[in-house]
Amino acid sequence: MSRAYKNALVLPLSVDSKYILFSDCHRGDGRADDNFLKNEFLYLAALRYYDKYAFTYLELGDGDELWENRSIEQIRQMHPHSFEMLERFRREQRLYLIYGNHDMVKKYKGGVFYESILLKDTLHKKNIFLTHGHQAQVMNSTYWKVNRFLVRYLWKNLELIGVPDPTSAAKNNTAKGSVEQRLAQWAAQQQVILIAGHTHRPMAGTKQSPYFNTGSCVHPAGITGIEIERRCITLIKWSLGTRTDQTVCVQREVLAAAVCVDQYETKGSIN
Repeated sequence: MSRAYKNALVLPLSVDSKYILFSDCHRGDGRADDNFLKNEFLYLAALRYYDKYAFTYLELGDGDELWENRSIEQIRQMHPHSFEMLERFRREQRLYLIYGNHDMVKKYKGGVFYESILLKDTLHKKNIFLTHGHQAQVMNSTYWKVNRFLVRYLWKNLELIGVPDPTSAAKNNTAKGSVEQRLAQWAAQQQVILIAGHTHRPMAGTKQSPYFNTGSCVHPAGITGIEIERRCITLIKWSLGTRTDQTVCVQREVLAAAVCVDQYETKGSIN
C-alpha cells in the first residue's frame, strides 16, 4: 500500500473536479460465470449520465475478469457497448483505469493502467488516495498468480455447483472484515482519505473514518460507486425502479450523505 501511495499518478482535486469511481465490474466473456452481464444495462445507463455531465471515469481495479478468462479480446467482443463508452471517455482524456488482482496483467500494458491514483487537493487540506485494495492481502498481491491458478482451475468450476471461494475477500465475510480493518488502519496512519474496491462491500466514510469503498458492479441488486464533486464524496447506487405509472426505469440513488474534504483537518485528525 505504501509503495502504491508513493508511486501514484497525481490528478487534481478542486472545486471543479467531477469524478465517478466504479470498481469490480469483472467484465467476462458472456458465459454463465460472467457476473457483469446481468448489470451491464445499468452500467451503460450510468456511464451515459456521467458522460453527459462531463465526469472523469476512474475504475478502481478488477474491471475485467482475467483470472477466469485468458483473453481480453473475448471480453471486448462480448461487451462492445461498454468498451465503446469507455473509449469515448478516453478520447476526451477523462479515463483512468487502476488494475486489481483479477486484472493484474494490465500492469504490464502501460497506457491508462495504473496501480493507484492520488487526487491532490488544490486547497491543500486533504488528499484522496485511490487503489484497488488487494494490497492488504498477501495472496492477492505478492502471490496473485497462485490465487489466479486456483480460481481458474479449481474455484471457477466449484462455484458453478454452489461452493464459494474461501480465499476471496468478496465472498468470505471473515476475509472481508480483515481487509477492511487493514485498509482503514492504513488510511488513518497515512493521514489520507482512502477509497478502495476489492471487498465488493460499499462503504461511506465518516468524519471519524477516512476509509470509503465503491462496492461493485456485480451485485444482484444493482451497481454501486462513488461520485466526487465539489470536493465532496458521495456513495451512490444505480438500480431498477418504477415510475408512478408503473413503467420500469433505471434510477440513481444516494446511499449516504456526502462527506466533504473540508470536514477533515489538514493534518489528518478529525474535528
